[in-house]
Amino acid sequence: MALEVGEILEGKVTGITKFGAFVSLPGNRSGLVHISEIAYTYVNDVHDHLSEGQTVTVKIIGIDANNRINLSIKQAAPPPPRPERRSPARNSMPRSRSEGDRGSGRRTPPGPGFVPDPPMPKGSSSFEDQLKQFMASSDSKLSELHMNERRGNRRGGRK
Repeated sequence: MALEVGEILEGKVTGITKFGAFVSLPGNRSGLVHISEIAYTYVNDVHDHLSEGQTVTVKIIGIDANNRINLSIKQAAPPPPRPERRSPARNSMPRSRSEGDRGSGRRTPPGPGFVPDPPMPKGSSSFEDQLKQFMASSDSKLSELHMNERRGNRRGGRK
């Protein structure tokens, strides 16, 4: 019996490894179902999804030059329906940080001498103009920081 890519067959799991499962096929052949082809969900351990001796439906997804057969369990059946995504409510409050996040969740106030950038007019300038304005502002802030470093005015540094 000649096996062809795209065929869907029944087979029996004969061995399980950390990277997949070997399945015996008709015609005294066997193939490998890679761990990524076992289920549509994340598979951490093959044993959570398959057991030796279990009969499975597989699809032949490839046969290489050495006649090794690559199989897929998840492609042999239609994918499960995706859960419907709900859009967040418009007036919902932003979620607070979880305890594992970095920082305290509070913003530090700007240092002395901080002058916020003037708001950019909306829609009146092109992207290139906005980029030039940003680069000029960034360069001036960077040079100001370097000047403060040379004077020893770093936070937490020597005075």
